[in-house]
This record gives sequence, structure tokens and C-alpha cells, in this order.
Amino acid sequence: MTSVFDLAELAGLAPAAAPVPVVPVVVIEDAADAVPLARALVAGGLPLIEITLRTSAALDALRAVAAEVPDAVVGAGTVVSAAGVAEAVGAGARFLVSPGWTERLLGAMRDSGVPFLPGVSTASEVVALLERGVDTMKFFPAEAAGGVPYLKSLAGPLPRARFCPTGGVSLASAPAYLSLPNVGCVGGTWMLPPDALAARDWARVEALAREAAALR
Repeated sequence: MTSVFDLAELAGLAPAAAPVPVVPVVVIEDAADAVPLARALVAGGLPLIEITLRTSAALDALRAVAAEVPDAVVGAGTVVSAAGVAEAVGAGARFLVSPGWTERLLGAMRDSGVPFLPGVSTASEVVALLERGVDTMKFFPAEAAGGVPYLKSLAGPLPRARFCPTGGVSLASAPAYLSLPNVGCVGGTWMLPPDALAARDWARVEALAREAAALR
């Protein structure tokens, strides 16, 4: 298993292996919602699903989706420790995403055996990962850290680096990110509006996911 989160390779794990333009970033408060939510996202054309380790329900949600939604490629986000890496992989995570990285965290993700996406927000962090053989990264927080102009400016001096921008990305801004040569996909939450989640309106989630999937 390569230690680099290869977006095309990971998308190929899902049915109808077309490039996936958007990775939904999911915060689960009730593990019982995980399976119907994941099924709605998959039905809408977004099989790569990042469940963030921000709530007490996250690991149970990961287990449920991994066991019951075979068409989903479910991963763990907000991974910030070696212990979190082990817990996420043990719960069935097929990829890992961190908001930043340290040598210890990077080593744990590298040793996990699953693809991983370490977070960066500066050119120096990008160069440091390239030195360590990692060329695909999360750019976070995307909008606050400079957005499309910043990533465009990195493409010239750092052409090997590829990014998944996350943090403030919307349906309106996603196309500009996806048009950049160094962006493979974006991460977002706009297809998961709080009122739809509160109402368990999975049909609306599916429709918004389909709209996002059409950005490819």
C-alpha cells in the first residue's frame, strides 16, 4: 500500500470508478444516522466519505458505514494523534485525513497501511512533505489560508504537490478550485445542511450530493 493518498486510486475503489470531485466532510452526532446518511451520499454519486473524529459517535459511525454500506469508501477525518490513527483503522477507516501533521502523526499514518492525506497551509509544510515522499495533501483551512489564488501560486514552484482543499469551500467556490491543475478534489459540507440532518431528510442530502458530483 502506498503511503500517499492517491485520489484517482482511491476513487477507483468505488463502483463506477469515475473521478470523485467532492469528499463530503461529515460530523456525526448520532451513530444511528451514519448508515442512512452514507447511503444518501453514495446514491448521489459521492462514495468517498470522510467521517470526522470530532464526536463521541464518530467511531461507531465509522464501524456502521464500513459494515453496512459496501459501496462507500469511508475514511476518518480530524485525525490528530497516533492513537486516533489506530482507532480509526480499527473501526474500518479506508483512508485518513488530518488538519495538520507532525513527524509522529505522519509516521503513524504511514504505518497504518491505508492511504492518508496530511494537512498543510504553508509552502514550507508542502516542501517538508515532498521531502518525505508525500505529494498529495489536504489544504486547510482553504479559504482562510488563501484559497484559490494561494493554491494557484503554488502550482509553479511546487508542481508535484496535489491538494484537496477543505475549509470554507462551497458549491459556488468549488469549480474554481477544481479548475486548478494541482487540485484533485475538494472537501465540503454544503451537501449536509444542518436543517436537513436534523430532519433526517436523506432525500435532500442525496439531491445535494448529486449536484456536487456533477462538478466533476
